[in-house]
Amino acid sequence: MSILSVQNLTKSYKKGINAVDSLSFEVERGEIFALIGPNGAGKTTTIRMISTLISPTSGDALVCGNSIVKEPEKVRKNITYLPDEAGAYKTMKGIDYLYFMAGLFFDDRENIELSVKRAVDMCGLGNRLEEKIQGYSRGMIRKLLLSRAVMTRPALAILDEATSGLDVVNALDIRNAIKRLSREEGMSFLLSSHNMLEIEYISDRVGIIAGGHLLEIGTVDDIKRKYDAPNLEEVFRKVNSGQPSAEE
Repeated sequence: MSILSVQNLTKSYKKGINAVDSLSFEVERGEIFALIGPNGAGKTTTIRMISTLISPTSGDALVCGNSIVKEPEKVRKNITYLPDEAGAYKTMKGIDYLYFMAGLFFDDRENIELSVKRAVDMCGLGNRLEEKIQGYSRGMIRKLLLSRAVMTRPALAILDEATSGLDVVNALDIRNAIKRLSREEGMSFLLSSHNMLEIEYISDRVGIIAGGHLLEIGTVDDIKRKYDAPNLEEVFRKVNSGQPSAEE
């Protein structure tokens, strides 16, 4: 079952320049799909359109069958979006922040408590949640934000540079949490990252985008075989240099 179906999604700016040009792909239930590409490729624009933050010029995307163009409010009920530069209210305690965010999503106390408990268990911050966020490290903040993003059990979690700037241990914790949510709870993920090794480790499928066009899509192993490459970094280099694959 497709949780996300992107259909000829296009975003044009002045002078007829297409930041995203007729993108089409799908993300299945429980799948981790990564959208990768160089700076200016159209990744963030695509993510923002799917997140209903900006409107497409043409085309559409369906989240759980709901159109980002015609039913953005329904889409927002099924997604969560964690941008690269997301922050939290630093004067709040971590636990108060989680309760505040859960209260924005749910009206009833039972669901609020369940969501916060899920976030507390996932972030692993323990007693530090009783401290103000301004005293947290970047890794702690990112763990808090990720747990906040998934505590409502969205059908689709959209994460932009989920582990950017984190040390190895914190990055591994977040990657493993994403994989666990995908495998155990059937949550779908749309990721964007410049870390090719991370994408290779975590993703079920990847889409390589450049100049607003989707150039390749498939499993990491299939794409590596196609380009006769030992890793995704080499695939990325070959695709973006216009180098033909081993099959051509």
